[in-house]
Amino acid sequence: MKDKQNNLKGLTLARRFFEQVAKPAMEKHCPEVLKEAACGLVGQGSECFGFDDIYSRDHHWGPRVMVLLPDAYINTVPPEVWQRTTRDFPTHFEGFEVVGGLLGGAGLEPESIGSFLTRAIGRASLPETSKDWLDIPEEDFAHVVNGEVWHDEKGEFTRIRDVINGYYPDEVWRRRIAHWCRYASGMALYAMKRAELRQNTVFYFTAFGRTLKMTMEIACMLNRTYFPYDKWLYATFARLPKLAPEMLPLIDEATLFDTSWVRRTEICEELHILLDAYMVELGLVTPHPKYKTHPTSGLRLLERSYQELIKSVPQEIKQYTPLWDQKFLEEFISGYVNGLSQEEWLGLLHLDPV
Repeated sequence: MKDKQNNLKGLTLARRFFEQVAKPAMEKHCPEVLKEAACGLVGQGSECFGFDDIYSRDHHWGPRVMVLLPDAYINTVPPEVWQRTTRDFPTHFEGFEVVGGLLGGAGLEPESIGSFLTRAIGRASLPETSKDWLDIPEEDFAHVVNGEVWHDEKGEFTRIRDVINGYYPDEVWRRRIAHWCRYASGMALYAMKRAELRQNTVFYFTAFGRTLKMTMEIACMLNRTYFPYDKWLYATFARLPKLAPEMLPLIDEATLFDTSWVRRTEICEELHILLDAYMVELGLVTPHPKYKTHPTSGLRLLERSYQELIKSVPQEIKQYTPLWDQKFLEEFISGYVNGLSQEEWLGLLHLDPV
């Protein structure tokens, strides 16, 4: 029994809680709300990506259901409806405490669809223009399409997820890949080579980490898969049908403790050759000859791709830089932390006095 609990995924637990506890309570106390609602578990949290384990359970993990409602409808629901619905919820379900997420609400977290989208992607509706799409970090799109939706009778939230799951419009896709090619090559792999030559250990390892991160992110882009924040990047990358099978052994070798600096740089060049070859296969860049590694600059191959990709996108976004920090998540977290007492915040951090 303990082994089963240790291996239990948060999405599975939350789905069973919805089916056995939350949905019957809503059918009894607020059936009209259930008809309007999208119920599931999406957003921040390792369980929404399916990557949670026993170490994920020390904060905001447990039986809980998000209830997303149309913006014009949610304010018509009196607070006592939620109180009545959750009054008989158990304090524990299948041995786990019934919890609230970042919005509170033990077991049930009501929120408007617009509010959820705003804290996830910075706007209450789908992006409309290419610049709108470029203004939203890729990691934040992942927070809208991850997880599961178990009930959505009206289908409004599901339609939004379907559009975002369709991935970027072509010109936006090209512009984002171009930006990553520039940085993965010119600000990462090139920097590794210079640090290697100068025996600058600290800079070498920071550049190496940046190179691996952006290289895996480009692989996700070329698979038309939104990459998550870096904690779960490798796990997402490993699932990719294209590129990952060839790249995984190289990345694993590069991250061995006894792999030399020179070999790590060579491996990253090999990884970029694989990315470039797949871009040629996809028709993103034209076929070209092989290039030599320069003794002081290394192989800046992806910057060749960068130029060709930039030339292929519309004029209005050629110099429009994609947003690539989790700006909207940080805006929400800042407000969330500000609303907690110091005791609550230290409890979430598990900072206990010695």
